[in-house]
Amino acid sequence: MKTTEYTPAQASAVANLPLPAVHKLMERSLIRPRRLRHGRSIQRMLSRAQVLYLRLEAEGVRLLPIAARRAIAKKIESTPEIDAVFLAEGSALIVQVKAVRLELEQDLKKLERAVDMIVSDPEIMRGTPVYRGTRIPVELIADMLSQGANPKEILEGYPTLDRDKVELAPFYVQAFRRRGRPASRPWAKRKANSWTLH
Repeated sequence: MKTTEYTPAQASAVANLPLPAVHKLMERSLIRPRRLRHGRSIQRMLSRAQVLYLRLEAEGVRLLPIAARRAIAKKIESTPEIDAVFLAEGSALIVQVKAVRLELEQDLKKLERAVDMIVSDPEIMRGTPVYRGTRIPVELIADMLSQGANPKEILEGYPTLDRDKVELAPFYVQAFRRRGRPASRPWAKRKANSWTLH
């Protein structure tokens, strides 16, 4: 998958910025996502340049005055390949963009890998996202990691997975938050040390 637009949740995951902060930046019009209509709902989609700006927010741009942040966001959207932003003529304050862009590209590749390894099919576990070719829910693996299980233990119980798939689980869950009522997750009530891996 080679994506050029991202949902707020995907942008949050790759920009290392909490989702509420992403929504706040959209509300303040620092970034203006494209709106896509899906039936009765509207999905906001962010460009790569907007996600780059979000990554800069996470890296510290959020500490600058709002006018300066707007100027940076505008400059990055108008010139996505820019290496640095000078805040004013002769200003000592320069926002380095190139290094942040390279880091972001790595996380965007990570997002592509996560998307390629997961499938959601109504015929398989009622559409619960599972690892391709298995019936193992990605949320199960993310929950196990959050409760203290380590990748080695998980791989002993699920040998069809590999370390990369296990480590990408929390990233996928963050980037693809499920809407509506939380699904029933019977495994979530157990403690990490009580896992019985089959």
